[in-house]
Amino acid sequence: MTCSTPLFLSQIQEEKNIMAKAKIIGTGLYVPGASIPNSEIVALTGTTFPMSALEDKLGIYHRHVAKLRGIQETTTDFATKATQAAISNAGIDPMALRLFIVGTDSPEYLSPGSAVVLQGRIQGQQMMAGCFDVNASCASFTTAFEVAARMMASDSSLEYAVVVGAYNMPAFVRPDDSFGNAIFADGAGAVVLQRVDDSDPSGYIGGQLMADGTQWDYIGIYAGGSKNPITHERLDKGEYGLQNLKPLPGDRNIKLWPVLARQLVEKSGRRIADIDHIIFTQINRSVILEVMNLLELPPERTTTVMDRYGYTGSACVPMALHHAVTEGKIKRGDTVALIASGSGFFVGANLLTF
Repeated sequence: MTCSTPLFLSQIQEEKNIMAKAKIIGTGLYVPGASIPNSEIVALTGTTFPMSALEDKLGIYHRHVAKLRGIQETTTDFATKATQAAISNAGIDPMALRLFIVGTDSPEYLSPGSAVVLQGRIQGQQMMAGCFDVNASCASFTTAFEVAARMMASDSSLEYAVVVGAYNMPAFVRPDDSFGNAIFADGAGAVVLQRVDDSDPSGYIGGQLMADGTQWDYIGIYAGGSKNPITHERLDKGEYGLQNLKPLPGDRNIKLWPVLARQLVEKSGRRIADIDHIIFTQINRSVILEVMNLLELPPERTTTVMDRYGYTGSACVPMALHHAVTEGKIKRGDTVALIASGSGFFVGANLLTF
């Protein structure tokens, strides 16, 4: 009697031999209400911020803020509408999604997570679908993208996934915070991913994460968790919402991003010159242009959207990516890098062939 490998074992071995990766097949974006220009933000909030710094340095002229337009929408509403737009753009059945990840540090609730609420709205029933949130402050989307790509590469059941960056920091900005009212804005950006084999020229190449947890006490939302529950006393003292406890180093991203970009491309045997388009956290336009100069890349190889949307934190990278794709700045076959950093401090970067 001869022995042969059972069919299912052969299939498992064959699957292991096939290299797979995640490919972006759809993008989407959502912002609430009509745009609010700088002149109107002053009137709506009663706070001021040096206009020259806001416009000439940061590059912010407009933003969308739900609460200032009387719109009853928050984080998961933004995420849902961006996801619906990305699904439509991808042309897939929403019931085919098997993974939902929401990257945000301004969630709908502490618990349950925003991703499971999103899944319920998109699919409307119990499904064999994974759902979880990633909170890496403003690097939440790039970190979530890295996680999703790794999961899809190793699990053949994850044919389609959605990764969303959603931001509702204005909900946490105190009325007297001129910095917060001028800069932070609402929005969400989403990508639909498909698991493809290595013969497809498009797909995820790799990522790079970085952290420095000694900087946890610079800026954040420190009340409302288990350490600092919301109390009347804490509210009376103004110890709630977004708090700036220490000044952030002004040159941090200028020093960080070029090093990280080089590390990212070198891991895959590429060079900085191979990057066709690179998108950064949309906090400061002058910093982005300086980093592009340090990388010896022309400014045409980046996209900035803070002029239209203000600073949308964990949503800003996928929002800028959506614009770059829909405006034809990123085309199929292009090598694209995404780099985001935020308080904590977290950093996440992705490299892909679009």
